Amino acid sequence: MKVERMLNWFINNLKTFLLACIMALTVWVSAVTTADPDEVRAYPRAIPLEVLGQDPRLVIVGNIPERVNLTLRAPRSVWERITATEGQVRALLDLSGLEAGQHRLQVQIQVAVQPVRVVSVTPQVLDVSLELLATKTLPIQLSLRGEPAIGYEAGAARIVPTEVTLVGPQSRVQQVTSVRSDLSIAGVRQDVQTTLVLRLLDANGLVVNGVTVKPETVQVFIPITQQGGYRDIAVKVNVRGQVAPGYRLTTISVFPPVLTVYSSNPELVKNLPGYIETEPLNLNGASQDIDTRVALVLPDGVSIVGEQTVQVLIGVDAIEGSLSLNDVVINIVGLPPDLEAVISPERLDVILTGPLPLLDKLTTNDVRFFVDLTGLTIGTHQVVPQAQIFIADIQVQSFNPGTVEVVIRPANTPTPAPSP
Repeated sequence: MKVERMLNWFINNLKTFLLACIMALTVWVSAVTTADPDEVRAYPRAIPLEVLGQDPRLVIVGNIPERVNLTLRAPRSVWERITATEGQVRALLDLSGLEAGQHRLQVQIQVAVQPVRVVSVTPQVLDVSLELLATKTLPIQLSLRGEPAIGYEAGAARIVPTEVTLVGPQSRVQQVTSVRSDLSIAGVRQDVQTTLVLRLLDANGLVVNGVTVKPETVQVFIPITQQGGYRDIAVKVNVRGQVAPGYRLTTISVFPPVLTVYSSNPELVKNLPGYIETEPLNLNGASQDIDTRVALVLPDGVSIVGEQTVQVLIGVDAIEGSLSLNDVVINIVGLPPDLEAVISPERLDVILTGPLPLLDKLTTNDVRFFVDLTGLTIGTHQVVPQAQIFIADIQVQSFNPGTVEVVIRPANTPTPAPSP
């Protein structure tokens, strides 16, 4: 009877008990949520997309994103943990068990810390194309453009390696019909040794992408030899006379500096010295640069391949010198009419530099020395003297002294008597 009464009491109060539990749970959840509320946020970093379970015989054709963006819902304390270090959140693309063909796959998200709910993934679903991985070996074709310089010929090209291996999706590997590289040898005079990048072409000559080539480059060597009767030879400018007094030669240059000569008798070319001279170029009295074309002096039976004259540039510059001027008068400029100035010293020593021919012609009318008092007020000032020179290329090297004392005062102020 006693047990029966207890059972009846429990049954009669079960609803009240359950209601109390629910209310207690609600209060607890509310307290936890208030202390550590859920927050919906975009994850601050894009997550690298990891590909899992890919059959080694298959290859992904086309592009899949390298990273995905997430929006998550989690308590604030969880957010602090999953954003503190990388690797707490992973994005996975599972290819396990998939065969060649088209597949629509969902990006899977794994979070190391819970509770977390994934709100959104961008992108969430990916279309993935899988193809069988194929290989093919093809010979390398080298295409030469242009011709060596006149009098030279190219030997047979040597390439290393002579063939390459292609690796990639079966459909794209099958498109490749040739592996080529282009090289220009136009105008070369010496052996060619270089590294070239390879191009994968289809039957229409269009580039095929998405295929790996091993190796990616080819080493090329082409011997270049000079034909009999031809010879490259330097050009020497034959100058006569002297430039004008006060001037000097700075450069003698010729273009082209080397010419190719030819003779049907190879011995004539072989016996030439290491240079050929131009016709004499007269420099007498030159006071400026000379730019002209000049003919060449050649022995009988020898001719020049190409242009029959050369461009000659003679650089002529004036010799630099200096000129000392003593006790030059310093003028005053920029002083308002209601002020007057006393400068000390009133005369300076000046050193000018420039081309000697210009310094020799310099007169007092060609130069003016002054102090500019614009904007200065009453008082004592240290002012740097200036020069106005009416002949280009002449400039002041130095003033002695480098500054002058200027006393500015109201106009018509008597000069104070010196102290006894």
